[in-house]
Amino acid sequence: MSRSDFGYLASGDGCCDDAEDFQIRKIPYWRYLAVNRKTLFTALACALLIICMGCGQSNKLQSIQLEAKLINGVATTTQAGIVTLSGNGGTIQLQAIGTFTDSKTKDFSNRVTYTVMVDPAANLDGSGGVLLPPCQAPNCPVPSAPPYTSGTVEFSPTGLITAVEPAECTWVNSAPNTSTTPAWSYVGDYVVTASFEGVTSQPFYIPIASAAGVVSPSNTSGNCGPS
Repeated sequence: MSRSDFGYLASGDGCCDDAEDFQIRKIPYWRYLAVNRKTLFTALACALLIICMGCGQSNKLQSIQLEAKLINGVATTTQAGIVTLSGNGGTIQLQAIGTFTDSKTKDFSNRVTYTVMVDPAANLDGSGGVLLPPCQAPNCPVPSAPPYTSGTVEFSPTGLITAVEPAECTWVNSAPNTSTTPAWSYVGDYVVTASFEGVTSQPFYIPIASAAGVVSPSNTSGNCGPS
């Protein structure tokens, strides 16, 4: 074989051709590479198209459910919607459960961003004062001694809610003095939401019972809210 034969391929009409029918067809090697590159690019384009067509059908986060997992360190059944923060130093550990479009769920508690604020529709304590804005751990309350500019509720990036100074009672007893049964309602609370990848949970409401309530004939023990 001479050097001039390098870079060419031999081909016949079929795999079973007789020897005399077999002909040498010289195909330049550069043309062979060009054909194979074209085939490769076409396959890659098809694969990319299939992937892109599937993008719109991928599983997505649909909703986030915010609930209480622990209350003062004790595991609870599902508590979603409203939980009272009881006792100075009391805690509520929140849990954020994400639901996907295929109905599967995942715990996003340590990945969501928690937002805590005073409820604009219920922002009073039991004495008629306005609740302070919440503060974020580990710097709570602010300043460290009164008069405070923020406090009462401390929250952490992991969804731990803690009662700090100044202690408050946002529950009021509207029962008449002739009654021996309290009639509780709250006039203040903090609202928590959890967000992740553009999805925000339902609001979670936290009334405060870190201070004692008002003693009355219907509340002789001085409780703050329903026990």
